[in-house]
Amino acid sequence: MEAVAWVDERLRLLDQTLLPQEVRVIDVDTVDDLVGAIRRLAVRGAPALGAAGALGVVVAMDEAAREGWTDQRRDERIAVLRSARPTAVNLAWAVDQVAPLVAAGRAAVLARALAILEADRTGNHEIGRRGADWLVARLGARRLRLLTHCNTGSLATAGWGTALGVVRELAERDLVGGVIVDETRPLLQGSRLTAWELAQAGIEHAVVADGAAAGLILGGHVDAVVVGADRIAANGDTANKVGTVGLALACADAGVAFVVAAPESTIDAASPDGAHIEIEARDEDEVLTFAGIRVAPAASRGLNPAFDVTPARLVTAIVTDRRVIDVAGGDRPVASGERMRQVGE
Repeated sequence: MEAVAWVDERLRLLDQTLLPQEVRVIDVDTVDDLVGAIRRLAVRGAPALGAAGALGVVVAMDEAAREGWTDQRRDERIAVLRSARPTAVNLAWAVDQVAPLVAAGRAAVLARALAILEADRTGNHEIGRRGADWLVARLGARRLRLLTHCNTGSLATAGWGTALGVVRELAERDLVGGVIVDETRPLLQGSRLTAWELAQAGIEHAVVADGAAAGLILGGHVDAVVVGADRIAANGDTANKVGTVGLALACADAGVAFVVAAPESTIDAASPDGAHIEIEARDEDEVLTFAGIRVAPAASRGLNPAFDVTPARLVTAIVTDRRVIDVAGGDRPVASGERMRQVGE
């Protein structure tokens, strides 16, 4: 099941707001439609947002040609797309990869965008392999009890997954003794999406309330926690779906490995630490209502940060498609003066 695809010269998205009850795709023809899909989480997950953003530049060029936009109007709409979700760095990164090619024409932009899509597919398997190898080397070749948060599988990427890709790789080696899936409040990406993917893959799992996770870690029921990331600062501070930092704190106390799995493009050399990562604030109704029904008093206000930042001191390792960064051992994602390579370099 592809979260992001280019089909018949159009951008096609899987509408993740309807899963697991309904499988429906969206054909995207305008920038507004794509921005709306991104903001309402029809497409989500940092790598998938990157792929959608890169292909979205082609959507903007096609819309400009149909509507007779000026170059300035086209570029303004690309800028709106770039900033549709501020915390997930892959969206802006991917738009920045392809936007300089607009002057070279649609074919050049599409070729680079499809290269980003394919690189993510290939890179996911590298993340899975490296992460599985690291866990086996650290914990032994045994059936591991894993815990994960939010959704980091094929639905959040161009295919296979990041943190869930590590789980899949371990499962293929018969080294998974069960997966604990945080429900992931307030929009239930864990219980709706991750559990659905694990069920499709035939991997044993159990869904728990977010509030149960720390107690399970401290109680000795978890061998490792593997999560994704929406932005990783140069020093290793990591922004991920809200609720992640609590898992890291429990792991630090229990001596359990806390592993972040993400593509190299999620590392943001321009953010020296977590304090420089903008945290997206979402609509308060997401926490004040459930299935469209108000569950808090009318006078109550909601506070709804979409992400939190886990300090590098709580991270054991970061696994990317290119390397494993031993954060606990003092390694950091970005050395002084280092820059991020572009797809195709």
